[in-house]
Parts: sequence; C-alpha cells; structure tokens
Amino acid sequence: METNQPADDHQDEVDRLVTAWRRELPDLDVSPFEVLSRISRLARHLDRARRLVFAAHDLETWEFDVLTALRRAGQPYELSPGRLLTQTLVTSGTMTNRIDRLAAKGLVERRPEPADRRGVRVRLTDVGQKRVDAALAGLLDHERALLAGLPDDDRTQLAALLRRLVMPFDEQT
Repeated sequence: METNQPADDHQDEVDRLVTAWRRELPDLDVSPFEVLSRISRLARHLDRARRLVFAAHDLETWEFDVLTALRRAGQPYELSPGRLLTQTLVTSGTMTNRIDRLAAKGLVERRPEPADRRGVRVRLTDVGQKRVDAALAGLLDHERALLAGLPDDDRTQLAALLRRLVMPFDEQT
C-alpha cells in the first residue's frame, strides 16, 4: 500500500479521508482522492470567498458572471442574449430572468439589434461597468493574496497542470 501521507501536523482533511479509506478498504486504490478531492474542496472554499468579495460590491456570483462577459466584450460592452448564454452556460429562460434582474438594478440595458430590430443586445451601463470593475479589482486582490505563498514557478506549473486536467471537460461543452 502506497502512502504519501505527511506528518500529522501537516495533514489536511483529504489526508485524513485517504488514510481512513485505505484502512477500511485496503484493496481499493483511493489515490485519485489525493488530487480531485483537494480540487473539489478548494473549489468550495474559493466559491465562498468569491461570494464574500462580490457581496462587498453588492453583486451575486451570477451577476458578476454576466457583467464580466459584457465587460470583456469591449466597447460598447454589449452582447446578444445568445452570446451571453454561450459564455455563462445557462438556459435561455435563466438568461432572460438574469437580464431582467440586472436591468431592474440599472446594471444593464436592452437595446435593439442594429441589423434586425426584432433582436436585442444587452449593454453594460456605466453603473454596471463601475460595479463590475470594482468587484473584479477586489477579486484579484483577494486571489493574489491567496496565491502569495506559492513561488511564481509553482504557480505556473500548477496552472499548466490544471489546464491539462480541465481541457477535456471544456472541449465537451
């Protein structure tokens, strides 16, 4: 039985979980947990931290997602609802609801599609741009602080490894 367990004072919850499973089911290879359970736990921690950063800017995570998609589009910071669907991976009904709610808060506005008056474009308002820019700056400050303990080479290597792991999932969508 292979064990890469660190000393007790350097164990995390995944180390304890893996140790328990190896004790209970010694013939089962639980080594994938050493990577994927950590990624799962980290994702939950990051989601909580991001929600707190966004809340400080009076935004929900989904609002940030839509607003940043518009902001990344460049001047005039507008996209079709269909393009927003592609970027945020939600259904048409969900996107309509989100656009309605963002428009009610004055963060986006609907504009007629120039090429087809029946179509609609969603545009980031000045208020929406200021709000998303401030939230993005806050998020980046927070995430830089989280990564401060990793040397640049480790961050580069970690980013490359995670890219290799996530690419097959992204290619399916």
